[in-house]
Amino acid sequence: MKDILIRTLSGILFIGIMLGGLLVNKFLFAALFILMIVGMMTEYYRMTFGGKFRYSRIVAIVTGVTFFALIFCNCVWDFPLRYMSIAMIPLLVLMGMSIYSNDRGDFRMFSHIYTGLLYIAVPISVSSFLAFDGEGNFSGKLLLYLFIIIWSSDVGAYLFGVLLGKRIPAKLFPSISPKKSWVGFFGGLACSVSAAVILQVTALLGYPLIQSIGLAIVMHVAGVYGDLFESLWKRTYDLKDSGSIIPGHGGLLDRFDSSIMALPAALVYLVLTGLL
Repeated sequence: MKDILIRTLSGILFIGIMLGGLLVNKFLFAALFILMIVGMMTEYYRMTFGGKFRYSRIVAIVTGVTFFALIFCNCVWDFPLRYMSIAMIPLLVLMGMSIYSNDRGDFRMFSHIYTGLLYIAVPISVSSFLAFDGEGNFSGKLLLYLFIIIWSSDVGAYLFGVLLGKRIPAKLFPSISPKKSWVGFFGGLACSVSAAVILQVTALLGYPLIQSIGLAIVMHVAGVYGDLFESLWKRTYDLKDSGSIIPGHGGLLDRFDSSIMALPAALVYLVLTGLL
């Protein structure tokens, strides 16, 4: 009962922080997404490096935050995209630091520094394009609706997996995540599509119905791969959770593993279909 209470309270707090960052103003949005980048990159580097490459990790996180800040400035103040090259400064410093590293014997591990940037910082940063229109006006509602689709997918996969997993035991990727099943996959798909349909019918998601369903399908599939990708990292390093920042729920990577792939997939889908 105590564990359930902790999970419930921390879940409510988590949702409250998300709503504040997505709905209040652009600066709280920036603070939320910077917190996500810093938190997830910290968890990833702790998972892969332990205590090694400490200073390089700090510079890598600064690089990720710089990349987000430059995209944010482009969205808000039409900051010229050519200035994105500024993000190369800490990246070049990072490359130079590797030469002087005391951990040169484990240098093959250093590639994880760049993986953290590509895996976490870049996808979260480009999600800013979903929160601003062409005039630089902020509205986190679209991002909120996309998160609702992602969360519906996650909840649906869990519920269908628990209720029907024993009757239909076919596993999705048993070598990576033994608990994930095909019935959970299709249950999550049904719930994500249902969420998109409800958002579209209530005029919250302003896209045609077919396009909204297509968006949900793309996000669900991408989200499943994001979940499996993080599970593969945790299994490689024999970890149950990426961290413990959210009591009863684990780390930020555990909560946003699906979003890391689903949000960029949504952005690509909306751009290619001319909806954004």
